[in-house]
Amino acid sequence: MNSYDFKDRVAVVTGGANGIGAAVVERLAQSGARVAIWDMDISAPEARVTGLPSDQVLLVQTDVSDLDNVLAAAQATEERFGLIDVLINSAGIAGPAAPLAEYPVDMWRKVQAVNVDGTFHTCRAVIPGMVARGYGRIVNIASIAGKEGNPNASAYSSSKAAVIAMTKSLGKEMSQYDIAVNCITPATAQTRILEQVSAEFIEYMRGKIPRGRFVTVDEVASMVLWIASAENSFTTGAVFDLSGGRATY
Repeated sequence: MNSYDFKDRVAVVTGGANGIGAAVVERLAQSGARVAIWDMDISAPEARVTGLPSDQVLLVQTDVSDLDNVLAAAQATEERFGLIDVLINSAGIAGPAAPLAEYPVDMWRKVQAVNVDGTFHTCRAVIPGMVARGYGRIVNIASIAGKEGNPNASAYSSSKAAVIAMTKSLGKEMSQYDIAVNCITPATAQTRILEQVSAEFIEYMRGKIPRGRFVTVDEVASMVLWIASAENSFTTGAVFDLSGGRATY
């Protein structure tokens, strides 16, 4: 396992109590970072989070779809740790599987609010401090669905395509600073988000991956850590594929 130096760095991981976010939190903390977890549900974090030193981890109940709530989380993080160097946007919801013509309007709006607005809100909250200090790393967790589109998942696919486009735009805006903004597009990972979709849809997704399996959260964390490290000093506005061969661009 590669190691990156995050000593004296402060990271925020949205959706960090479980799944991909929790794996990233664990790796960041093991690499020396202090980590704030912004999550809607902080009542039962995974053991990989609760086992970390309490002085390294801060849990902040946060609804990323609400800008005022995000700004309050940023303030709480800065009061505890002083600043924010790294932002990992991992919070997201899948929404139900349904044809677009039958898609529930309220769920469409909820998926966009969490996945798109949430990414916008958190980036908006941390960027001023990063610009003032001349350093920052932002990694947005998009999805292969944002590249290819998944049938019966128009809300999720659209939201992740928006995250990809937002990453490209913001990466160019921040290119004059030592602030790298990138995203990754993983194939399906074995996380709680699969509880929101049918068994048939899960098998359909697995069948589209040439490697024949879902990506692990630890594999995702490995890629995220390099992108979020100081060593990633040139690449920005990029989309890193993590689809097991499903996409090759």
